[in-house]
Amino acid sequence: MYDAYFCVQSNYKAYRMTTRREFLRNTALVSAGLAFSGVSAKAAILPAERNQSPRFSENSPYYFNGSISREVLENYLNRSVTAGYFLTPGMPERYLFPFRIDDIRMVKNIGTKFIGRALYRWSEESFLGDPEFLASAKRLMDYMHEFDPEIIFQACIFEHVSADVNNLAIPAWVFRDFDLPVENRNFKSADMVRRLDPNATIRWGERGGGVPMINNLETRLWYWFLAKSYIDIGIEAFHLGQVGLIGADDPGLEYFADFLQKTRHYAQANARRNYIIMDAHTPTGGMVKDGVSLLDFNSFPLRIKEVLDKPMEGVLEVGYSDAIYQRSLPAISPSGWKAENGMPYLVEFDNFGLGTNPGIANWDDHFTWGYDDITWFAMKNEEDRNKWLWYTFDWIKETDPNGHLQMPLIRMIYGEQAEVSFRSYFANMRSVACPVGYSQEGIIKEIWNTRLKR
Repeated sequence: MYDAYFCVQSNYKAYRMTTRREFLRNTALVSAGLAFSGVSAKAAILPAERNQSPRFSENSPYYFNGSISREVLENYLNRSVTAGYFLTPGMPERYLFPFRIDDIRMVKNIGTKFIGRALYRWSEESFLGDPEFLASAKRLMDYMHEFDPEIIFQACIFEHVSADVNNLAIPAWVFRDFDLPVENRNFKSADMVRRLDPNATIRWGERGGGVPMINNLETRLWYWFLAKSYIDIGIEAFHLGQVGLIGADDPGLEYFADFLQKTRHYAQANARRNYIIMDAHTPTGGMVKDGVSLLDFNSFPLRIKEVLDKPMEGVLEVGYSDAIYQRSLPAISPSGWKAENGMPYLVEFDNFGLGTNPGIANWDDHFTWGYDDITWFAMKNEEDRNKWLWYTFDWIKETDPNGHLQMPLIRMIYGEQAEVSFRSYFANMRSVACPVGYSQEGIIKEIWNTRLKR
């Protein structure tokens, strides 16, 4: 078993002393529980790639194939977690995840069925040009599926692209899938973020990147590259980020509807269970076109309201800010069932940085006492964190039957709190295997085992 020092030093040395390809291989081996000693990927104990599809029991409460019922979908949402970058090798955004062995143990222990934000890029897109990047993610995913083949892993297709995408070659199949002539070129960030109104602001565009706009063909080529690549390695869910930003120049959802249908069509023939589950942040309560939801479920941050006379305390409240509680729109789901009283949704401990005045309450912004959801949560003491998870889970179930709490397992945090735990919150029980764990692992398991039927 690794101690913290050894793991951190291993990752640091790998980053400094090896090629990028070797680094991706070696960190994948660390994730699998192998000692970092220059071992070749061929010696890994992870299972080899398989050509046979796994068999799923039709009697399981988690069975789906080709479509998904509301009951099965909500069974998954009830046991969903955020485990940011769980499948992502290397040091994405310079984040270190030195306790992956214990992370794997925790995932197995609590019985999660849906692992959100497990694989994505937020900048550093050119890493996707190395086949070892996706191969590493697939090995870890296959390893977890040996333990439980019903676990869904989610990748993200986000509302952000950096200038590094300009260093990533477009595979020929991307052009062919759009009936376009094959070109020998890289992606172009400028063609993704271009606005219909040339005077409109390009959000996050200061360094040559920004928000990809779905009406731009280059964006759809980029998103298709991501979607198809992820489905091909076994990903079964996509989080689409802030679709309101991506679709700012597509008010009728014409381009979005066409692209998501293309993605679903590919999944019907190529996904593990012939279906891809999609969600996004929906501040308006949904993403509905002609009465049909383009998403399988909605998602949104918790939107915690500060208790002004109790410093650093927060509660949940229907109608506060743009919270989604009791606002998820009715629609027909992509699988065909009717959600007459609203589509199901997840709320999550989101990360979005620090406000301008940490420690100060302000109902006019989205921060909680100047901190994002997960940083504020991490700053609480262990007893209060445990109590708040119980409170939040119960409040959502009592307030809105459409709602589900996505439990935080691994998520980036900010400020002074970030310095004590490698810039991330880890729900792991604090131990030698994870000395910076925040110790909510047992509470998450207890909540699920006492509150849920399945």
